[in-house]
Amino acid sequence: MFEALVAIALMGLVLGALASVTGEWLPPWNRGLLQTQRNEQMTIALDRLAADLSAAEFVTADRTSNRALFRGDEAAVTFVRSALGPNNRSGLEIVRIAETSDRKGRVLVRSRAPFVLLPTGDPLVDPIPFADPVVLLRAPFRVTFAYDGAGGGWTGKWPSWASMPAAVRFDIRDGDRGIVLSTAVRIRAEMGAPQPDRADDAAPAEAQVKPNNNAPEAR
Repeated sequence: MFEALVAIALMGLVLGALASVTGEWLPPWNRGLLQTQRNEQMTIALDRLAADLSAAEFVTADRTSNRALFRGDEAAVTFVRSALGPNNRSGLEIVRIAETSDRKGRVLVRSRAPFVLLPTGDPLVDPIPFADPVVLLRAPFRVTFAYDGAGGGWTGKWPSWASMPAAVRFDIRDGDRGIVLSTAVRIRAEMGAPQPDRADDAAPAEAQVKPNNNAPEAR
């Protein structure tokens, strides 16, 4: 009986020591795991933003306009790119990346819609049936966009009358640590509307008719 009591006491001491050690290292371990998950989330969001913005194409919103369907401000950007994904049909799609809110706070959401000509040519006025929302980032991360034109200098709002920006910068801020991660993505499309190939009316040199020296002289 005495030995059993001693064993129980020793077991209590061991369990108490383990609980104390676990209580000391478990919070730092949880913080490290949370930080790792946040870093992975931010890396995935950066890759998605870079891939989307690099694929933006010069596409007009209607048949009469020569302006690209590209709208942007600090909280959202809308553009056209080739359809992405194995289940999508080939063609173009309108992509919108915007910050919005849900029950858990501020989130950055990517949504898309098949490309169609817009009645007014303005994606901020015409209703676009965006679908397939995908959350890219959640709080404490926040994203702001900036746009660079041909003349240089960043602006927080891209005017509707302008063509495509030369580059788009997105700043990702970590509200908890106060860290800002910035990157600039060069847009592949040309700054202006595509121009048709120039027709060459001159006949090629090898196609020009040469005089026939063997032909009889006219009398």
